[in-house]
Amino acid sequence: MEAFLASTVAVAIAEIGDKTQLLALLLAARFKNKTAIISGILVATLLNHFAAAWIGQWAMGWIAPQMGTWLIAGSFFAIALWVLIPDKADDEENRFYQYGPFIATTILFFIAEIGDKTQIATVVLSAKYDDLMMVVSGTTVGMLLANVPVVLLGDYSAEKLPLDWIRRGCAVLFAGLGIATLIFG
Repeated sequence: MEAFLASTVAVAIAEIGDKTQLLALLLAARFKNKTAIISGILVATLLNHFAAAWIGQWAMGWIAPQMGTWLIAGSFFAIALWVLIPDKADDEENRFYQYGPFIATTILFFIAEIGDKTQIATVVLSAKYDDLMMVVSGTTVGMLLANVPVVLLGDYSAEKLPLDWIRRGCAVLFAGLGIATLIFG
């Protein structure tokens, strides 16, 4: 349960102001079918984060436990710094709009998550907790917690939040995970 909760909270907070949240806002403005957009976010996140979590667990099989602890802690510290940098939405999404809200959202979210903070966090969380299903479930719930309100509420959500403070809080959360990893292994 710890893996699920840590993954949910880490990704939900890291996702606020992230480029995929900005993408959710753009898709909600473009398409009326909110259910299709949310379903696309769910499918893309499950696929992307399952692959990321699998990579995290696979990598830990090749690394000595002590070295793994240091790498995981260092990764949490790196993510803590990375979340302080604001994201911007890409303009590449227009060519996928022709496929409708579900397919466009699934493709765009999957691509946007590649190398994103939340994908890297999923790799690290999976390496730390060694519970693939709980990490994937938690990161997916975290992604939905951050993006579903944006899709449903549109301009009343993401643009009104104090993103600088949220980024700082997220950085503190990831730094805390790094410290906890060093202390508790």
